[in-house]
Amino acid sequence: MLALDTLLDDLDFTAVLVVLIKVVVIFIVGLVGTMLMVWFERKVIAFMQNRIGPDKAGPKGLLQTLADGTKLFFKEDLVPDNANRFVFKLAPYLAFVPAFLVWSVIPLGGDFSNGKDGTVSLLGKATKLQLADPPVGVLLLLALSSIAIYGIMLAGWSSGSKYPLLGSVRASAQMVSYEAALGLSLASVILIAGTLSTSGIVFAQSSFSRWHVVATGVLPFVIFLIAATAELNRPPFDLVEAEQELVGGFNTEYSSIRFALFFLAEFMNTITMSGVIVTLFFGGPQPLKLGDGRLANVLSFLGPFSGTAWVLLKVLVFLYIYVWFRATLPRLRYDQLMNLGWKLMIPLGLGWFMLLAFFRIGQDEGWNRWAVGAAGIVVIGLSAALLSLAGKVSARNREREGAMF
Repeated sequence: MLALDTLLDDLDFTAVLVVLIKVVVIFIVGLVGTMLMVWFERKVIAFMQNRIGPDKAGPKGLLQTLADGTKLFFKEDLVPDNANRFVFKLAPYLAFVPAFLVWSVIPLGGDFSNGKDGTVSLLGKATKLQLADPPVGVLLLLALSSIAIYGIMLAGWSSGSKYPLLGSVRASAQMVSYEAALGLSLASVILIAGTLSTSGIVFAQSSFSRWHVVATGVLPFVIFLIAATAELNRPPFDLVEAEQELVGGFNTEYSSIRFALFFLAEFMNTITMSGVIVTLFFGGPQPLKLGDGRLANVLSFLGPFSGTAWVLLKVLVFLYIYVWFRATLPRLRYDQLMNLGWKLMIPLGLGWFMLLAFFRIGQDEGWNRWAVGAAGIVVIGLSAALLSLAGKVSARNREREGAMF
């Protein structure tokens, strides 16, 4: 019903067909995109390391991922004797399915020019190029990202082995820690956009100066990017699968297609999170306007699909950034991971959100902008100094008392 919300006024067979087309397109593009993402990551890292990468299966190795997936389908499916069989089999789907569902609320195109709301005509029906546009779309994004934590936690617990359990506990702590920073940076976007609807957030970014990466002051985007990287268990935050310490992490006991689902979920989540970043901070289908006339949208020759082309190009940029991270950054220690999340990113995200709220109140009340900014910076500076002092005192006390274990 969420997918039919924009078609309820004229609900007939064509409206249902439009929704079915959207579902099929998202499913097929998601699977093919995941396969291409694996190939893209291997080829880009190979290029950065002066190697060739996959080049045997298909042109330029394009079918290597398909060959790997086919092999996993036919491998023996193992279930440990001490495992909780039902939960063990359920966990991969709890990690995989949310990655697909997030795409249901991401605008994949549409006409947002001249104040339009992204509605296009498809099979004679006025609709949006997204499966569903609930008024609380951003909250749905957060809820779906949280469900993936259950998949990882249950996978480790249900395996009946200590190493997967340790990996799942570590993964859950990491994801919960950075979920808070992710939510605070997202709150800054909601404050500026004034809506929880994903299409409304895209509509609010009608020009480059209104893109939320600029309108929120860049910092919420940086926090969101780092927190999202940690949520995805991508380098340099891939402690969840640190083979040197935990054999293979939460999925140690998995094989065959169930292991493939975890593998696909990781790469699918990378594409999904790139789409979320583009939607929240970089205008989604909105073009990068370089001037007036034709320069207002250099891809206007694509007609109603120009917005889709802009989404793909922006997502591709962030996919390259994630691969770049993997190829260049060393893995953090676990204490560094937690310190970054709890002692830096959460206070910084909260302080910046309060500063933006202070600016918004000052704008409504007609206060002097420079005075508001100066006062906000002073308060944030004092808070940072007190937090740093508290950290130093705590470290000094721990050093004086000695190790507890």
